[in-house]
Amino acid sequence: MGLDIDALGEDVGLFDAIRTCRHIRRLKPDPVPEALVRKVCEAGTFAPSGGNRQPWLFVAVMDAERRRFIAERYREAFMSYIEPARQAAAAPDYPDAKRRNMKAAIYLAEHLHEAPVHLFIAGWKRRGEPQTQALYPAIQNILLACRAVGLGASLTSAHRAFGAEIDEFLGLSEATPSCALLPIGWPKGRYGRPPRASIDEKLFFDRVEGLDLAPRERRSDAPR
Repeated sequence: MGLDIDALGEDVGLFDAIRTCRHIRRLKPDPVPEALVRKVCEAGTFAPSGGNRQPWLFVAVMDAERRRFIAERYREAFMSYIEPARQAAAAPDYPDAKRRNMKAAIYLAEHLHEAPVHLFIAGWKRRGEPQTQALYPAIQNILLACRAVGLGASLTSAHRAFGAEIDEFLGLSEATPSCALLPIGWPKGRYGRPPRASIDEKLFFDRVEGLDLAPRERRSDAPR
């Protein structure tokens, strides 16, 4: 039975989608209809942008050989990046949640070529600088749309280690660099509510009080 793509996801509540839109990195190799890719990308076009410039471009790579080319470079960059975390995870007191997250990110790197859609988000520069402030709201819209229609997706930027080569491979120019890659496919697992700190720990009215605002060290072991 075919999918009713026009109706798919239209009945999912906004707040339910927001609260259960976690990264899905384990994906089935089953194909995703181009019409469904178009639908989730169209959701991205309704994001706000300064002056309504809409600088975004979406490149959906679905050809198996082209995905393999991308995955080889992604894997090389990611495995180098994640190695310090892999070594740290050997310690018995390494948090289980961080270990699970790392394993899921490694799984994605090892199986990226199997993900049926490699969706790249790129955008026009303005005054010589990338307009990432406009691209990330579009990315969030796409992630929420994937959640609504039942697709698994995650956000990564590790491909940027080979940014110029991959952008050229995608037909992008220096004026339209990619900023993110969303591997998309039918999930092997399921969506669910991710662990989050209480809003009471994050929300302040009028002024921040009682919070240590000393600079934090960058988390070099956080998969991205």
